Amino acid sequence: MMERLTGMRYVVPLREGGSLPAVFETGPCGQYVVKFRGAGQGAKALIAESLAAGLAQALGLPVPRPAIVALDDGFDKGEPDPEIQDILRGSVGANFGLAYLAGALAFDPAVDRDVSPELAAEIVWFDAFITNVDRTARNTNLLLWRGQLWLIDHGASLYVHHRWEGWEDRIQAPFPRIRDHVLLAFAVDLEAADARLGPRLTEEAIRGVVADLPDEWLGDEVQFPALAAHRAAYVSYLAARLHGPRHWLQEAIDAKRRGPAPFASRLTHRVV
Repeated sequence: MMERLTGMRYVVPLREGGSLPAVFETGPCGQYVVKFRGAGQGAKALIAESLAAGLAQALGLPVPRPAIVALDDGFDKGEPDPEIQDILRGSVGANFGLAYLAGALAFDPAVDRDVSPELAAEIVWFDAFITNVDRTARNTNLLLWRGQLWLIDHGASLYVHHRWEGWEDRIQAPFPRIRDHVLLAFAVDLEAADARLGPRLTEEAIRGVVADLPDEWLGDEVQFPALAAHRAAYVSYLAARLHGPRHWLQEAIDAKRRGPAPFASRLTHRVV
């Protein structure tokens, strides 16, 4: 079960990216980079973050320790930026956080070439499974910390939940943007990665990850009259995507065979 923490002290905003996250002190558990429910991307981004982090943990992929971070009223008082004040005021209650990796550097594919091909294949597999459009050379959403790659920023994943109408017909929809994945050039043998990862993601594990979602992030979809139905849709989507025809996997294999889209030059990446 994902940790439930309380934001004790607002440390510093990270003024990068659309979500405008911030570092919070959470007491004995240390500092967390918190994504806010009151940001423009709303609760769906937090749902995607939480589900992706929980699934990554179940798969044994390297993701900073996730937590649901509760914020009390009043954190906006010490923030001079009116935009961030508004975000903080709209984020009282449950938000999403990842443990802050102090001193981590953004992964740059033009420079950082020492990547495990097996891990690269597993990350490509994972991002194809969760339809993550945001792990490209332009914006890798990978950190290097203590000699290890770490996966961050999954708020753009699971775009099925931005339009639930007809979602059952889109479970096996193509995911052509996997061809732009920053680690596709490093990956080797996606079928072997599938053989390793698939058995780890049991339906029990999927149900547990979905059950971790706070109630206050759910319940605003007209298609689902109750929270239980909303949760069940996420479970059904993920389980059927994993055990169905899995066109997403073949698409990744074909993209690897064709070769990844080249990146033209060294680009600037976000730290979080």
